[in-house]
Amino acid sequence: MTLAAVLHARRTYAVLAAMQAGDAVACIGPIAPVRAALDAVGLPENVRPLLPIVKAASAVGLVSVYRFPALARLTTFMLTVYFTLAVGAHIRAKDWSPGLLAASSLLGLFGAMTVQGPPQRGGGHGPRG
Repeated sequence: MTLAAVLHARRTYAVLAAMQAGDAVACIGPIAPVRAALDAVGLPENVRPLLPIVKAASAVGLVSVYRFPALARLTTFMLTVYFTLAVGAHIRAKDWSPGLLAASSLLGLFGAMTVQGPPQRGGGHGPRG
């Protein structure tokens, strides 16, 4: 299976939706490692309660690939914006932790998925044929 096929697969969207849902749960509270990461980048306390909502919404948007591929593509675009901001926050805070590598990797992944686009509803081959 080629990289393009993996980026285009509905299963990829479903796996990433599960990852985002798990991350949303971890952000409730948040658990200690998440709190430490948010402290390291200096995310204000008043913004933190929004993270589980944003991440849960992104999970719903990603899993929408099965019925609403355009919404799934919009979601990958918005996740690209989110991870651009996350990478910027790490750099601004001079936080060279593994969190920067994770955010950078997810930025690249969601950016590539946005360009590739999901398969079209009904099993089509998507915008790239």
